[in-house]
Formats: sequence, structure tokens, C-alpha cells
Amino acid sequence: MNKTTFIRIAVLTTLLLFGNLSFSYGQLNKLYHKVKGNAHRIENAVRNEKARNEAQKEAEKEAAHQSDISSGKTYYVNAATGSNRNDGLSPQTAIKDLQKAINIADEGSLILVAEGNYLGTLDQGFIELNKYMSIIGGYKSDFSERNPIKYITWIRPDATHLATSGAHASMDIYVSGKTNGVVLIDGISFDKGEYNKYCKYNPSDPVSGSPEGCETGRIISVDESPMVPTVGGAPLSVPLLRGNVQGQVTIRNCTFINANDFALSMGCKGGHFDIYNNVFVANRMASCEVRGMLADHSQCSVDFHHNTVLFSWCRTKVMDSQGVAFRYHTGITTKVYNNILGCSNHAALERVYVDANAQVEAARITTATDNLFFMNFNQSGYYMGNADLMLPSGGGKWLFVSAAQFEDVEQLVEYEGNMEMPAEMVEKFSKAIDEAYLKGYLGLNMTQYQNYDRNSAANQLNRLFGQNQQGTEIVRVSMYGNRYPYMKAFDLYGVIDGYGAQLPK
Repeated sequence: MNKTTFIRIAVLTTLLLFGNLSFSYGQLNKLYHKVKGNAHRIENAVRNEKARNEAQKEAEKEAAHQSDISSGKTYYVNAATGSNRNDGLSPQTAIKDLQKAINIADEGSLILVAEGNYLGTLDQGFIELNKYMSIIGGYKSDFSERNPIKYITWIRPDATHLATSGAHASMDIYVSGKTNGVVLIDGISFDKGEYNKYCKYNPSDPVSGSPEGCETGRIISVDESPMVPTVGGAPLSVPLLRGNVQGQVTIRNCTFINANDFALSMGCKGGHFDIYNNVFVANRMASCEVRGMLADHSQCSVDFHHNTVLFSWCRTKVMDSQGVAFRYHTGITTKVYNNILGCSNHAALERVYVDANAQVEAARITTATDNLFFMNFNQSGYYMGNADLMLPSGGGKWLFVSAAQFEDVEQLVEYEGNMEMPAEMVEKFSKAIDEAYLKGYLGLNMTQYQNYDRNSAANQLNRLFGQNQQGTEIVRVSMYGNRYPYMKAFDLYGVIDGYGAQLPK
């Protein structure tokens, strides 16, 4: 029954109930339109009231959260105008160094950070957080406005920080003691594109892995030293954001670019991680992982949602392991939803860790819902097709699954709404990606050369003494972990409504 018929019946029923049928059709029609108008007004009022209630709930939720994150004092940090001799309690008396503000602030404090590059004590190249507190970046220098993709708060070391940063992540967070303690990292941008070691850009030299128009050649791993000119610092395997935390952790509106060894790698010692509205681009190993660190996995959980993740590169140029956007770990309830996961060098999602306790594994909750997948093709050479999810195969290799097959993956408690990015979105999304980098990825190829001389002097001696035979293998790749233009990463916010990182509020 449509709405018009329903209203006419309602009018007629009202007349019958009141026993008055001395109305002409015109009067009846007039009354119908009056009731119809009232019905529409009631319907709109109900809809508006529902919207107000939802908005009120969101406001109350945000107010409660703001109350949690600002239970202590508020400190201001400004690299351009601040001084480490200031008290930091007003924009006019801002502290210069973020690490200094962390050191002097009590637990529960809120630290507001203006645009600029923050490199820790004496600009050593890293930040350490060991207290429950909230750090919010992206403020204009006078703190009159906040926009983390316009007023960028960086932690962006370069090659000069190799000797001082050592094995430190760009930000290390190690905090424990309170399951309800709050750690908030909001609007901080991490980049190691000037810190990592790359082959110098040279499209004419296949050793360099330099697609036309890219900033650099391929990234250099710890265990190799190609005979080509290089740029940057050193091949150090250290994440951008690392730590172990007990408590309520929120990481949002952050940008993670050009990590040599994981963008975000953390452990949950009890509590909940909420990781959302971030952009991850050109990170090696994996873009994000959160491990459960307690025997009782029900005490640890992570939500990874509304993030945009592109170009997650494998562990080595052979492209045989890692290289994933998000890794599911044991010991933690994990929900992954409304992300854009694209151009993963091995697979978008990796669920290969299995708990040794069969009962614990059976009770483990992992989900993947309403995600968009974009050009996740395994590059190892032994699989062709969409590699949206990687599982153990049982035969010592991996099983790669497309989003269309998630319904049949028993490990996913919830699986609905996942899909390859529709054609009408692909063009818009592709335009937000650096063109040269995307073209290089589309044309990615790998060539392997093997050489074994049984009669070489070395192999004759090896046989004489019962040693292994020796050969050589050369691997050439057209692209691998090349530096992504850091400012282009911010173009990836707000590209597709409802999916991936949205424009920060």
C-alpha cells in the first residue's frame, strides 16, 4: 500500500468513526490534503528529531572523550615561536620542543602542537611518550585554527639524524598501568623519505629500479649494497610509530609515509585501540599491525577503520613475504571496516597467524566489512588474481582470496560489504595518487638471473671438502619501495565518501 492510499483510508476511517459522511468529494479531497500535509510535517519532525538525537549522542560522546583527554593541564607547542624556557600554558608562552612538553606535563595533560617539524630533544630525530596524555597536532601557528592537512605537524627526520636516532622509532609509546588510561595521537604526520636509503633516480639503469618520473630509485634493504649511486641516509629497519600500551588508545588524522620497517607496529597490553582516518602510503613490511599481549585475548581489541592504505611493500625486492596493508594478530579481537586498501605488494589483509591453542583460535574474533579494495595483485610470481586477503594454505605457501570470496572464509566472523572498487570510483581515486608512482606500480616487473658453474674452482673445492655448492642469483625489479612525494599523500584524504580517510574535522 502506498502512502497516498494509506492517508485516504485514514481520512475515511476518521469520518466513519465520527459518523459523519455528509462530505462532498471536494471537501473530502481538501481534508485529505490537509491530513497529508500534517503527515509530512510529522514525518519530517520525526526524522529531524532522530537526527538531533543522533547528533546529541555524538556530541555527548565527543564531550566525554574530550573530558577524558583533557583531565590535566593544556600545553601549547610551537616550533617557530616557542621557547623551552616557557611554561607552555598559553599560545603566547608556547614551548618550542614537543619532547620538552611531554617531559614536563603530568599524566592526563593535553598538548596542542602547531605546524612545524618536531624532532625531539636537541633535534635527535625521535619522540618518546611514556605517560597517558593526548597530543593533537595540525594547528596554525597562532592556534586560531586547526587543519592537520593544511597546517602540518611533522616528525620528519633526515639523513643527518642517523647517528642520533639510532634504533628509535619516529615516535615510541610505552605506557602501562591503567586499562582506562587515555593515549591520543591526533593530526601528526610521519615521514622517513629523507632518512631512508634509496638508489639514486636513473631510469636508464635497471639496477636502480627507477620508474619514469619518480623521485628516487628503489629502497635499499639492510642486507644489500647495490653498486649504484644512492641518496638518503641508511637502510635502518625501524617503524614510524611503535610501542606497547595498556589503555584506551586513539590514533587518528595521522599520515604515515615512507616507512622502511612498518608504519605502525604496536602491542596491546589490555584495553582498546581505535585507529581511524589515517593515510598510509609507501610503507615497507606492513602498514599497520597491533598485537595482543595478554593470555586472555578478550581483554585486547582493535578497530581499524576509515583509513586509506596504498603501496605496502614486501620485506625484500624478491617480493615473497609481508607487503600487506593490515595484519591480523593473535591475542586480540580485530575489526577492519570502511577502509580503502590498495596496491599492496603481497596482499591487502594478512591473516596467517594462528593461535597454538585450538580453543582460543576458535573463539578468536576477526572481521572485515565494507572495505574497498583497489589493485591488490600479488607480485611474487606464483599467483595471478586479486590478493585482498592472505591465509595459510596448509601446504607451506599462502592462499590468496578476493573480496568476492570473503563469505567463504571461516576465519572472518563478519565479512559483508567488501568489494573491489567500482569503476565509477576508480577514476576519481586514481587522480588523487601521484601519477608517476601509480604508473610505475602498474608496470612493475621482476627478472631473476641464476648462475651455477659446477666446474668452477670454488665448487670443485667445495665438493672435495663436502661443502655446499655455490651459485649466484641476481634479481632486478623495475620498482620497489621508492620514495613517495610526501605532500601528495595529503591528497588522499576525503576522496571517496564513507570509505578511507575523510577530510579531518
